[in-house]
Amino acid sequence: MEDSLYFEEQHLQVREMVRNFAREEVAPVAAHFDAIAEFPWANIRKMGELGLLGVPWSEELGGAGLDLVSYMIVIHELAKVDASHGLTVSAHTTLGTSPIVHFGTEAQRRRYVPLLASGRVMGGFGLTEEGAGSDAGGTRTTAVRRGDHYVLNGSKRFITHGGVGEIFVVTAVTDPSQGTRGISSFILTKQNDDLAAAQEHGIGHDASLRPMPGFSSGKKEDKLGWRASDTRELIFQDVEVPAENLLGAEGQGFINFMRTLDAGRVGIAALSLGIAEGAFEEALKYASVRKQFGQAIATFQGIGFQLADMATEIEAGKHLVYHAARMLQEGKSVTKSAAMAKLFCSELAMRATIKAIQIHGGYGYTKEYPVERMMRDAKICEIGEGTSEIQRLVISRELLRNLVA
Repeated sequence: MEDSLYFEEQHLQVREMVRNFAREEVAPVAAHFDAIAEFPWANIRKMGELGLLGVPWSEELGGAGLDLVSYMIVIHELAKVDASHGLTVSAHTTLGTSPIVHFGTEAQRRRYVPLLASGRVMGGFGLTEEGAGSDAGGTRTTAVRRGDHYVLNGSKRFITHGGVGEIFVVTAVTDPSQGTRGISSFILTKQNDDLAAAQEHGIGHDASLRPMPGFSSGKKEDKLGWRASDTRELIFQDVEVPAENLLGAEGQGFINFMRTLDAGRVGIAALSLGIAEGAFEEALKYASVRKQFGQAIATFQGIGFQLADMATEIEAGKHLVYHAARMLQEGKSVTKSAAMAKLFCSELAMRATIKAIQIHGGYGYTKEYPVERMMRDAKICEIGEGTSEIQRLVISRELLRNLVA
């Protein structure tokens, strides 16, 4: 891809900085944290210090003051080395912080965003439930107004940063008679479950945040991939949430989180693209040094054609991701382009990682090489932020809507 199509000088500088950080700080520990399934607090602190946890937010709010293309570059470059680190940036920034930035009051932004943008605490987004996955409108968590507060009851599943986070945006039904128009969103706070580790590294906890009684996290999920990312259930038992923590107007929660998901899908597309490109680079490197029948296996047509296909699809994925990122940055509707980027790149990540393992042969099936971890990390990209089936549904509806228009 011609860098000049989407990138300016500042983008190239960001890419070089993140690329160096990924190689020097993330690559050496990625397999370790995957194996023990622990949140990499030391690197999270370094990422906060580099401004990687608040890339697109203004300096006034504690962010780096960069644009959305820079933000996608950060996710892309981190995911080339380790998807868990890339996901931490994506989930924290788009899901945990952007709803407060975009839909919050001035007081809410000033209270919560500097803590999140600086990386002092981690954020998360509570949407998915036991019976509300692809059908996000099927939310069952309730919020009942009682005087100057709401009382929340219910639970959320598969929430990134569920245990390690302290600030969450959560959806709940405020008016059951209104369907999706009866869903609202709230800002909730709880204490980091990994408090000892957070205090050891000086990040992940802020004493000024009041934990809300009845708001807790459940068991940590033991996952196939993204193992250095914290995923848990969130539980609400008569949680009293101050009325000023309502995010946006009552009944606007569904509309607002659909906008959030559009942006989130571009982020997962960038993450998927990073996994695919990382796997390709590993396969190309291995094929150039691995010899069979007296020559490097990259010279065999069967291997060379696989590498050619991977490179071509990655190039296409870059255009989809950065085209959608540009549209998002310009305030244009990205519903279709985000779904296309997410669909193509997530499925590309699976194809590329499987090919990378095949090129590595038996070694690819062992933990001696990172491609087996990359394949495990790739699978969830076809599920999270809307399954491939949902992306195809979104795209087809947009095509028909445009035809009617």
